[in-house]
Amino acid sequence: MRIRVIREGKPKDPHLRALQADYQERIAHFIDFKLEERRSLSGKTGSRGAATESAERKWLESLQSSCKVLLDPRGREWTSQQFAEWLGERAVRGTREIAFLVGGDQGFPPAIRERADLLMSLSQLTLTHDWACTLLLEQIYRAFTILRGYPYAR
Repeated sequence: MRIRVIREGKPKDPHLRALQADYQERIAHFIDFKLEERRSLSGKTGSRGAATESAERKWLESLQSSCKVLLDPRGREWTSQQFAEWLGERAVRGTREIAFLVGGDQGFPPAIRERADLLMSLSQLTLTHDWACTLLLEQIYRAFTILRGYPYAR
């Protein structure tokens, strides 16, 4: 199984960039993993032109065979143990790739959201997308330590 975390934009805070890079290396010890940064699809001006729709199509085409998990405040919440079990089940069921999608400050357009296989919430708190991505990486790493029975500070 492969995991991709696809986020809109680059983290602005150098400390969060460093933390994300650290978790990226840790996760790669367990599984084929990639963190990708893509340009925003949100269209901050509110206008949706042909370029935006073309970008959406490219996103969707690149994710066609993936299990798409979109971070969304209205999504499903899990404990770390439940999340680890869900990841383990995906591996046992033969899921080839899971793509976690972290939107920008405007979230994802409806076309992307509607095609998600799962909406997942990290917290009921409001998080910036930079913090959400960092927290997601930590939880993916924690899930693999749980699945492998490694000690991890609680």
